[in-house]
Amino acid sequence: MDILAHGLWVGVGAAWLHRHRRLDRRTTVLAVGMAVVPDLAQLLPLVYLALVTPDGWSVLLAYANALPGYEPALPPIVTALTHHLHCVMHSALVAGVVTAISWVWLGRFWIPLLGWWSHIVIDVFTHSAEFYPSPVFYPVTYWGFDGIAWNTPWFMVANYLAMLIVAVLVWRRR
Repeated sequence: MDILAHGLWVGVGAAWLHRHRRLDRRTTVLAVGMAVVPDLAQLLPLVYLALVTPDGWSVLLAYANALPGYEPALPPIVTALTHHLHCVMHSALVAGVVTAISWVWLGRFWIPLLGWWSHIVIDVFTHSAEFYPSPVFYPVTYWGFDGIAWNTPWFMVANYLAMLIVAVLVWRRR
C-alpha cells in the first residue's frame, strides 16, 4: 500500500479506537508516524543519494513512482541498503522483538506500535511477489505472500474509496 494510505488508515483506525478507549493526540500522531515509517526508512539511502549526486532527486522520484520491473538502476550499496531496510521494517519477527522489548520496558503494550503492525499486515496482502513482497519472517526467510500489487490502478481507487466509506461511518457515529 502507498505511504499516504497507511497513514490515513491508521488515522481512521485511531478515530474508531478513540470512541472505545481515550487516545490523546500524541498517541495518535505517533501511531500514524509508525504506520508510515517502514516505507520512509527504506527510502533513506535514496534520500542520501539524492543529496550527494547531481541526478539523485530524479532517481528518487523515479524509484518512488516505479511500476514493478521498472525501478531505476541504483548503485549496488544503495540497492542492498534499501532492500534490507525494507525487509527489517516489514518483518513481523523484528516488530515482535521490538514490541516485546517495549512491553518489558514500559510494563504494557505501547499503542503507537499498532501503526507499525497495521503496516506489516496490510503490506503482506498488498504487495505482489514482483514488487517488494513483505518478508514477514525476515531474517529467517525472505518469503513474502504474493498479494495484489498496491499500485494497480483499480485497487488504489477501491482502497481510497473503502477508506472514505469507513471514515464517513466512523465520523458519523461520533
